[in-house]
Amino acid sequence: KDVLDELNELTGLQQVKKEVADVASLVRFYSESGKDVLNKFSLHAVLTGNPGTGKTTLARLLGKIYKALGLLERGHVVEVDRQSLVAGYVGQTAMKTAAILDKAMGGVLFIDEAYSLASGSENDFGQEAIETILKTMEDKRGHFAVIVAGCTDNMDMFLKSNPGMRSRFDKYYHLPDYTPTEMMEIAKHWLNAENMMMDADAEVFLQQYFNECYAERDKYFGNARSVRQAIGSVINKQNLRLAAIPFAQRTQEMISQVLASDVHHLAPQQSQRGPGIGFRRN
Repeated sequence: KDVLDELNELTGLQQVKKEVADVASLVRFYSESGKDVLNKFSLHAVLTGNPGTGKTTLARLLGKIYKALGLLERGHVVEVDRQSLVAGYVGQTAMKTAAILDKAMGGVLFIDEAYSLASGSENDFGQEAIETILKTMEDKRGHFAVIVAGCTDNMDMFLKSNPGMRSRFDKYYHLPDYTPTEMMEIAKHWLNAENMMMDADAEVFLQQYFNECYAERDKYFGNARSVRQAIGSVINKQNLRLAAIPFAQRTQEMISQVLASDVHHLAPQQSQRGPGIGFRRN
């Protein structure tokens, strides 16, 4: 319950939360019926979504949830990328990958940007890492979980890079972009963590900023990362404004309040698509 509460406290991700809760309900049912839950559930999962949607956070929480449900012995998460798995010579990649897999036993192997292992070249050592991982996923089924993550289009190519790839994964979680309302919720959460809050004018401006960011988003849209960067710059502006006020004149209310002047420097990033050529037609 504690770990599921931690998941439910995250902003958005309603479909993901429901699917994880369904797994928890099934495990409880099996336990109450006296059935052995080990090896009854596939723990291998694919997480897709744009940067900043919470894929790494979800992978860490899944490790905790699997352990709490008794599906994994340890529930720890070993986070790796291509560089962690691939070596520079034939045969070394398999050994390097096997060592990482040993560390992940009883827990989760989380491969971020997993599509980078599948370059499409026959001579690429990433394929050697993939084959080692797939064999261990089958041989040690139920002993650990492999969670791979990346952007949706790239992950689709990754799953097609090996004939046995897609069949190894039973769970697919898509993490959608945060809506402007959810972005504001995240912003307020981070401000509250700093014991700060916005006045009405600042909140209106910041909401409009998030609306425009969302409307202009493309595959480089940073989601929660963009919110974190924006709030970091807002706090910096607010601190600089207060630094110009003599110490004796500062009140606790001033220190905790974000004004419109602290957010007016924000402006949506220009779209990566470029301006195009010629006249725009209605």
